[in-house]
Amino acid sequence: MALDPPQTAPKVCLVIGAGDGVGGAIAKAFAAEGMTVCVTRRARNLDQLEALAEDIRKAGGRAHAFGVDARDEAEMVALFDKVEAEVGPLEVVVFNIGANVRFTVLETTTRVFQKVWEMACFAGFLTIREAARVMTPRGRGTILVTGATASIRGGKMYSAFASAKAALRSVAQTAGRELGPVGVHVAHIVVDGAIDGVFTRTNNSPEAVAAKLAGDEILKPDEIARSYVWLHNQNRSAWTHELDLRPWKETW
Repeated sequence: MALDPPQTAPKVCLVIGAGDGVGGAIAKAFAAEGMTVCVTRRARNLDQLEALAEDIRKAGGRAHAFGVDARDEAEMVALFDKVEAEVGPLEVVVFNIGANVRFTVLETTTRVFQKVWEMACFAGFLTIREAARVMTPRGRGTILVTGATASIRGGKMYSAFASAKAALRSVAQTAGRELGPVGVHVAHIVVDGAIDGVFTRTNNSPEAVAAKLAGDEILKPDEIARSYVWLHNQNRSAWTHELDLRPWKETW
């Protein structure tokens, strides 16, 4: 169903890969800045995504949910065209798909390796390319890419994830060098450490999670999101391309 055409052109933030963790926190943070937020996940998770959009609207923000496969070129092109035509000009685009899996090299199948690459790297390339397509003619915009420790170095059992994230980092660096001189800010954020969310809470006791949260020993999604907003608001005389975020007790 088509959206009603906007009466005025709002500033729009698109989050590719939004859920109940970092992606959702980023969407809420930009909505609090007064932006209209568009959030995406696979179509099978659309109910979850609609709940996030409704939470943003209940808090006084504006949000739209889209079921999109970020690995599908045609769907991504159509998404950007639809948002630009029916919601407003994109000022911020965030790529936030992880695809973190753990297998030894011997256990990593071709299917696993390819799917992780498609989600963590190829989908990121499509996001960056389509954002550049709509932002470059205007000479402004921010593209923010979520990375990980694996973006910088490989680790045991992370051959698929680390190689995909490292490749995504290279795509972001290339885009930053190409797009910065025409006014589009590209930043890659290395998120290093455990993050408060479903995965951490599933694999740790409630008491352990509560203690670590109280001691600021795991990353809090809302605090991560604040850094994304800060990056967007940077003056172009002092842009950051790569920012690393980790808890104060994290070994690195």
